[in-house]
Amino acid sequence: MKKTLFLFLSVLLAISTNAQLDRSKMPAAGPAPKINIKDAETFELKNGLKVIVVENHNVPVVSYSLSLDIDPIVEGEKAGYVSLAGDLMRSGTSTKSKAEIDEAIDFIGASLSTNSRSIYASSLKKHSGELLDLMVDVLYNPVFPQEELDKAVKQMLTSIKADKDEPSSIANNVSGALIYGKDHPYGEIMTEETVESITVDDIKNYYQTYFRPNVAYLVIVGDITLKDAKKQAKTYFGKWEAKDVPEHKYEMPAKFDGPKVVVANKDAANQSTIDLTYTVNLKPGDADLIKARVMNGILGGGSSGRLFQNLREDKAFTYGAYSSLSSDDLIGSFSASAQVRTSVTDSAFTEIIYEMNKMRDELVDAADLDLVKNMIAGSFSRSLEDPATVARFALNIQKYNLPKDYYQTYLEKLSAVTVEDIQAMAQKYLTPDNALILAVGNVPEMKKTLKKFSNSGEVTMYNYYGEEVKSMPLPEGLTAEKIIDDYVVAIGGTDAVNAIQNYHLEGKMSIQGMALTMKMYSSRPNKLCVETYMGENLVSKQVCNGEAGKMISPMGEQNIEGDQLESMKAEAIIFPETQFAELGFKAEVLGSEDVDGEDAYKLKITNPFGKEQVVFFSRESGLKIKEVSETPQGNVISTITEYTEVEGVKFPKVMKQAVGPQSFEIVFDQISVNDDSDKGKYEI
Repeated sequence: MKKTLFLFLSVLLAISTNAQLDRSKMPAAGPAPKINIKDAETFELKNGLKVIVVENHNVPVVSYSLSLDIDPIVEGEKAGYVSLAGDLMRSGTSTKSKAEIDEAIDFIGASLSTNSRSIYASSLKKHSGELLDLMVDVLYNPVFPQEELDKAVKQMLTSIKADKDEPSSIANNVSGALIYGKDHPYGEIMTEETVESITVDDIKNYYQTYFRPNVAYLVIVGDITLKDAKKQAKTYFGKWEAKDVPEHKYEMPAKFDGPKVVVANKDAANQSTIDLTYTVNLKPGDADLIKARVMNGILGGGSSGRLFQNLREDKAFTYGAYSSLSSDDLIGSFSASAQVRTSVTDSAFTEIIYEMNKMRDELVDAADLDLVKNMIAGSFSRSLEDPATVARFALNIQKYNLPKDYYQTYLEKLSAVTVEDIQAMAQKYLTPDNALILAVGNVPEMKKTLKKFSNSGEVTMYNYYGEEVKSMPLPEGLTAEKIIDDYVVAIGGTDAVNAIQNYHLEGKMSIQGMALTMKMYSSRPNKLCVETYMGENLVSKQVCNGEAGKMISPMGEQNIEGDQLESMKAEAIIFPETQFAELGFKAEVLGSEDVDGEDAYKLKITNPFGKEQVVFFSRESGLKIKEVSETPQGNVISTITEYTEVEGVKFPKVMKQAVGPQSFEIVFDQISVNDDSDKGKYEI
């Protein structure tokens, strides 16, 4: 009976409570919680090394993070050597080879990594002695082997080659060069020339100059006591020799007087990579930093941001649109970016500017403000679960001379941000009228629509190297037919070309470390065979006998039919340029562009079955130097860098190809013509 009465009273109480709650209103936020962050222990060695210790005895692991507090460096004609210095520190010492270092680290289940400003190592506590032996060996005795530098340079050159066809890399180079200047450490660009000029002496000089304890911090985190940390720091790092380190000062980059509208070309692009960006004077620990972070969160900090909601959810221009507002020791930056369909490039910029100005002109909703503050507070609170966060906080307090309670009162400062603060931050840091408006993609289409954002109506084109591209005006009366005729003359002339009844090309290439051989056979009329081998094994084959076509791959055999077959027949024609009109090809002059430093005519060529291709012909030599074709696997970009002459006709000898993110080089080392012994290759 008592139990029944208790349940009855509980139900009544619940009903009464629900009746008094107004669930249409969000509960008022409570006071910001106090954050109790344990102070890190700090001390300094006689050589000037500053040590920060954070004890965490939950797991038997300890980590050591050594970082340099130095000014950025202008690398000039050897741009790239600083990052290589960091990469190669771990590539061998005077006592161990790279392989021996790797084996020793693996043996104790540890990790050890280096970069141009830091060394990081971590292991179980019981292996900390062996780990520190390896860490200081890398710190004190790097030898920077020439063979490792050669490998690294080769990898860097491969990366540059891939980046030249990557819109985001093009955008980063161009924006850096324009908003900072190419003589600023944030604006200079690595090129093939700068990378190839790097020597071991350059790297050693950087290491000997900047890896000094008096400009370094050592952060020790994990299962260790302050007493043991002091002992380890003195034992392993005490003999590190201090030395004066150069300081570098840079002038504040000048802001644009008005919007600067810039485009960069990405052949056959069906979307534009866009960025609205400029520098801001915002440094770590700035009084505005927390309020500015909240403001940016509302604008474009994630999927709930206004840019995302506008450009994706409302307009369907893109899969995502975001903004960032970054603080920095030298100079901060703002960026609002997205990838959008080419046809809406100008509309996307219009919406970005609209949202920026709206935040400047109007107070944000309190609900939007609370949402972003809660997200930031949650992220901050979760980060406190990682002991490395406490160490990072302690490091920031020392490096940037922050108040000792800066992070303990972080949530209080975050909670105090008001809608008026957000508008003030927007008016201070959102300045689209002085921005770089940059789009990478189909230049001819973008230039027409982006003029409206420039006060002067001028849209300037830049290339991957951050250089302005000033295409020479087309000669008066120039036609596509004239360019094609000049190409035929350049490769040997009509008579010599028409004398070629068949040819066989054989080339070598390497894709993802696999050595492949490509064999190409072509005969009049309309016969083509392309085979790819790995060693002696046939990997794939495409063949057209003039009437039928077949494809052979690891997936099996497939007949080529319909439009695909007709297009293949057109591609099988030997030197169709000698009879373009008769065969039904069409060519249109699109303009003149820079191709890797060479001025070229740009033509759109359409085969008799409607397949389009963009082709570039050197204005100087008349030779074909680049082709861009659209395939089901993505755009295929072929760049011909060298020709060789056989029987009076020039054939491509070295060709670079890029298919999406994959790029490789084909060297045709065997070329023969008018040899009937390959007839059987076309049998289906």
